[in-house]
Amino acid sequence: MEPAPPALIVSHGQPSDPAGAEAELALVAASVARLLPGRAVASATLAAPGALDGALARLGPGGLLFPMFMAGGWFTRVHLPGRLKAAGAQGWQVLEPMGCDKGLHDLAVQVALEAGGATSVVLAAHGSGQSAVPAAIAQHVARMITARLGLPCAAAFIDQTPRLDAVSGHGEGAVCLPFFAAAGGHVSIDIPQALAKAGFAGRTLPALGLDPRIPALIASAVRAGKPVCAGACAFAPN
Repeated sequence: MEPAPPALIVSHGQPSDPAGAEAELALVAASVARLLPGRAVASATLAAPGALDGALARLGPGGLLFPMFMAGGWFTRVHLPGRLKAAGAQGWQVLEPMGCDKGLHDLAVQVALEAGGATSVVLAAHGSGQSAVPAAIAQHVARMITARLGLPCAAAFIDQTPRLDAVSGHGEGAVCLPFFAAAGGHVSIDIPQALAKAGFAGRTLPALGLDPRIPALIASAVRAGKPVCAGACAFAPN
């Protein structure tokens, strides 16, 4: 039996603290590796110079790259394949990103349910001034939370309208769920500042990507090996 292809988990990382983000992602990769015995699993962030190329060289040919990104689009369909080509990585395949995984959307609903006593939910996402896809995914998840839990839920963004610093109509029973892969500056600084400006009186939960069930979700995605779609993202607006 041929060995399972290696897996490389890639995230944006944190330009202001590349080493810290690298270490955090390495812990995620170690947890995923324990769920995938017999398969080499590594990690790299785009913000850490040389990290991606070094990991590809160590893992060798014929691997699976899992983007721990919260949206599909240019990074997963153009940038990462380009980086693989530039690194001379032979036989590597980019998988669908975490943000497009239906399992992640289900997890967001479960986390909102487990918040306990929430009266409404703000799904805080990054958004984009260049693409409608990130907002479309966040809004899809917000609609799922409302449909399944009967809770008012709206997506609000750091980088586009509706902006997080303008949310209103949420009392002390509200919760904010950051739709982010890690606890970088957006989660630790930008979201609290925006919510304070908006007068948000509720609780803020940890970033969705920090949930302890994430490694199992990634392991499942690696096993499935679903390649990233070459065309438009499934969540791209019509």
